[in-house]
Amino acid sequence: MSNRDRISEPSQERFAPSIIKAVGLHLLVLIFLFVSFSSAPEFEPAKPIVQATLVQLNSKSPATTQTDQKIAGEAARTAAQRHEAEELKRQQQKQQQEQEAASAAAASAAAASAAAATEQRQAAAAVATAAEEKAAKERQQTEQVEKQKAEEAKRKADAAKKLADDEAAKKKAAEEAAKRKEAEEVKRKADEAKRKAAEDAKRKAEAAAKAEADRVAKLKREQEEAKASALAELLASETQYQRAQADQIGDEVAASYDDVIRRYVSEQWRRPPTARNGMIVEVRISMLPSGDITDVVVQRSSGDAGFDQSAVQAVRNVGRIPEMQQLSRESPATFDRLYRQRTLRFKPEDLAF
Repeated sequence: MSNRDRISEPSQERFAPSIIKAVGLHLLVLIFLFVSFSSAPEFEPAKPIVQATLVQLNSKSPATTQTDQKIAGEAARTAAQRHEAEELKRQQQKQQQEQEAASAAAASAAAASAAAATEQRQAAAAVATAAEEKAAKERQQTEQVEKQKAEEAKRKADAAKKLADDEAAKKKAAEEAAKRKEAEEVKRKADEAKRKAAEDAKRKAEAAAKAEADRVAKLKREQEEAKASALAELLASETQYQRAQADQIGDEVAASYDDVIRRYVSEQWRRPPTARNGMIVEVRISMLPSGDITDVVVQRSSGDAGFDQSAVQAVRNVGRIPEMQQLSRESPATFDRLYRQRTLRFKPEDLAF
């Protein structure tokens, strides 16, 4: 059962007896008026009391009797008229009282009817008010429920958004951490590779320096032996043999110092991107006995200006070859003949003399 039905039933139960009472009172007043008008007494005409008076006067004289009868008749008529008037007045008063009572009853009935109508209107108004209150309460409850639903939906949406944001933040943080870790690993590997390369380069340089020192020492020993042999041969009487031996020693010395020059220049040379296999450029190097390079010029071009310039720049970057000072002290003639000016050929795949 709805709230509206529960509000309407007590109102109808409360006002039903009042309506019944009002209708019964109207019916009672109507019945009373009908009975009063239908049962009103009919008055008989007044009968003068003449006969009794005449009987009493039979013994008198005719004149007296007539007079008395006349007086008695007058008196009787007067009394009858008076009685009739009084009776009429009494009947009028009674009718007036009855009419007043009927009017009062009608007024009471009308008042009761008006009161009943008022009660009915009040009841109807109360029912309407109750219905409006019920509808308003139901609307309020509905709005409250809708508001709660909307708030719950918003709360769930906010919670879902926060969860999604947290997941996205966690994912982003994990990705950034992975990137940092990967970058650190790459850097560690690069540093490790760089360290290993430096160690390898250092070992190679040390090995090369040791090999070069061993080679120079061996060369020096060989040169000393060659000098001693050459000196012995020079003291001999066979001049042609002595010259042949000197040329052979000079060639061996030249091959050794060519390796030194090639090593210095190779360290400074950077192969240009335009270099192609098969290119050859010849440059002429001018040096002093101290090993300082005074000039370098292109003697035969490769046809590629960039390749030619890279060869010239490599020789200029060397600047000085200290080992040539030792050769100029030990064998000035050999230095002047072979290294005062020396031609060096550059190929993209190697250097050569």
